[in-house]
Amino acid sequence: MREVVVVSAVRTAIGNHGGALSTIRPDDLAALAIKEAVLRAGIDGSEVEEVFFGCTNQAGEDNRNVARMATLLAGLPTSVGAVTFNRLCASGLSALNSAARAIRCGEGDVYVVGGVESMSRAPYVMAKAETGFAWGDPTVHDTTLGWRFSNPKLKSMHGNDSMGMTAENLRDLAAVTDVNTSREEQDRFSLQSTKRALVATDSGRFRDEIMPVEIPQRRADSVIFDVDERPRRGSTIEKLAKLRPAFKEGGSVTAANSSGINDGAAALVMMSAEKAAELGLKPMATWVASGAAGVDPRTMGWGPVPATRKALVRAGMDVSDLHLVELNEAFAVQALTCINELGLDEEIVNVNGGAVALGHPLGCSGARIVVTLLHEMVKRSKDHDGQMNGLATLCVGVGQGEAAIFTRI
Repeated sequence: MREVVVVSAVRTAIGNHGGALSTIRPDDLAALAIKEAVLRAGIDGSEVEEVFFGCTNQAGEDNRNVARMATLLAGLPTSVGAVTFNRLCASGLSALNSAARAIRCGEGDVYVVGGVESMSRAPYVMAKAETGFAWGDPTVHDTTLGWRFSNPKLKSMHGNDSMGMTAENLRDLAAVTDVNTSREEQDRFSLQSTKRALVATDSGRFRDEIMPVEIPQRRADSVIFDVDERPRRGSTIEKLAKLRPAFKEGGSVTAANSSGINDGAAALVMMSAEKAAELGLKPMATWVASGAAGVDPRTMGWGPVPATRKALVRAGMDVSDLHLVELNEAFAVQALTCINELGLDEEIVNVNGGAVALGHPLGCSGARIVVTLLHEMVKRSKDHDGQMNGLATLCVGVGQGEAAIFTRI
């Protein structure tokens, strides 16, 4: 089995809903990331076997295989194939893991992987009647987030709780098991995430991983967007404590201890170690193993726990072998639950802030956390003797989790 390496990793800054990236189509946004990843790798586009790209919505401008649209828009040869992956929040990581397995078994040498999401540009949709237009008012769905066109049978089996309610369900579960995920603990974790993100931003920690995006203006010069929009300066624990629960009366999940609704894209170039050596490229890290698992949809935030355990077993590792972890913060309560259950040291988890602070552009996030993880591994490896191990993992709507493990020497 062949060794799989990552030779370049890049992301856009993350835009707020209706923010800096909202004027850019998702296929164009993905194309920018793909083009930059290939450029940074220093390879010719003809070397690429396929582009595997994640996207969650696919109801608007990102429809009909956005990976292929973006591949062509990025200027890659028409001979390069492309496919879009959808495992909701983990779509970008699913694309990456699938490419890694293809390389490992010899199906191809070079793949571009990543993910994109423009939640700002998610359209409204309505169902088509089976015979003409039915009487009455049709239902229009906002496709930005959550369920639409739910199957009544599935609802009767597993419910169709909103993402926020699944977080509240985790809080209720933790209360029974004596895990501390109180409102105060969630707010503490959220503020910590924000502080870490702001330190990383102000110190230039993200500079190597973020590509500048030029955004045309109607009556002014273009604007360069290269700083994450979501982190809130001036946040305090007192301000967070004043916010009302967002999803249920007497609940603990608020807008501040939840991830955002965001836009962004991320891309990486992966290849066999042999190909990297042939091209004279220095890998950022080696992909070691992956894992995916299903959990109860009502507590979907639990997904990283079994997914990570699978990946660790396949990597021949234990939690104690990890040096850095990027655990997507869908909600503070979700992250705290997984950290506690896996026995992770909070000091190595999301050291530059997580999705509560930075935002969560769904199909992009799985790739984004890997980009951030690998760049941090590169920086820290300079002062680290021996092998450094990193984990990237996310929970997934409708009850799943996915994980990947990387090493750098």
